[in-house]
Amino acid sequence: MKGAGETSSDEGRWQAVVRRDLQAGRAFVYGVLTTGIYCRPGCASRLPKRENIRFFDTWEDAERAGLRPCKRCTPQKAAPRSAATEAVAKACELIEKSEHPLPLQELADAVGLSPHYFHRVFKRIVGITPKQYGAEKRMERVRAGLQREETVTEAIYSAGFESSSRFYETATASLGMKPTEYRRGGDGVMITFAIAESYLGWVLIAATDQGICRIDFDDSPDVLRSRLAASFPQARLLGDVPEFAATVTQVLSFLESPEQGLELPLDVQGTAFQRRVWAALQELPAGSTASYSDVASRIGKPKAARAVAGACASNQIAVAIPCHRVVRSDGRLGGYRWGLERKRMLLDRELEQG
Repeated sequence: MKGAGETSSDEGRWQAVVRRDLQAGRAFVYGVLTTGIYCRPGCASRLPKRENIRFFDTWEDAERAGLRPCKRCTPQKAAPRSAATEAVAKACELIEKSEHPLPLQELADAVGLSPHYFHRVFKRIVGITPKQYGAEKRMERVRAGLQREETVTEAIYSAGFESSSRFYETATASLGMKPTEYRRGGDGVMITFAIAESYLGWVLIAATDQGICRIDFDDSPDVLRSRLAASFPQARLLGDVPEFAATVTQVLSFLESPEQGLELPLDVQGTAFQRRVWAALQELPAGSTASYSDVASRIGKPKAARAVAGACASNQIAVAIPCHRVVRSDGRLGGYRWGLERKRMLLDRELEQG
């Protein structure tokens, strides 16, 4: 089971819902206020919008709030789990508790399966391999350790990395900034930003020295500033920088004509799985669409459509990482963190220009 700390906060619970976390199935339920239904975090139903969710410690609490149980995951009943699911859940727990990477053979032996079958069923249920799962869990421990340990080196070894060189190979891509900067909550990181008007409403464009780190839309400039500050609480935010005007102009031109592409580097922050999804999205031509299942198949994870939807919802760089081109398998638009009207406008413009 997950540690209490990982599912005690609303943000931790939301991440469990996005991951469709089977291990969190008995820790809480979530209600979807727009439908009046409550589910387990591992439910295979479509991922709801974050603002429409309310979390409950028990299914009884959800029903007292007037919600009814989902017929798909039957959250009011004891969660039945297949032998394969039980094995994967046990393996996940072993990986999370281990201070060092566990060999595939050792994990398979621990859950009573052959290495080949265990590897295949783990990928099918979790969406990534045991090795990738272990790497992401170690990186999560580094993120926590960088806020707690006295030195970066202590955080690296406490998280289970056998050498600092192995950590630094992927650190900047995973953290979005240098480890010492992340440890200080972004302190020392300079982020230049500007807010401008576009046909999609107000747009915030922000960049670190590595590249564009955010393209964000809203109807209010103040909301855009607040969201940026909340994401980088210790960073030095610089607005009204004349030298940034050329970047802003290039991004605005790209928004008007996405088919021309954006010839600017991106500072992408996310897990290994999210980065794979986002890279696949960047291969979708302007004017085209793909379903969540299509994208899952493109990255070799045909059963991970729900996780793909979660990665799309976590995207911070609108249009440049074109999650608006991902729709439901029936052709309906699906979700979009910047609103369905903006998604529709983007797709319509791309079709007109195509």
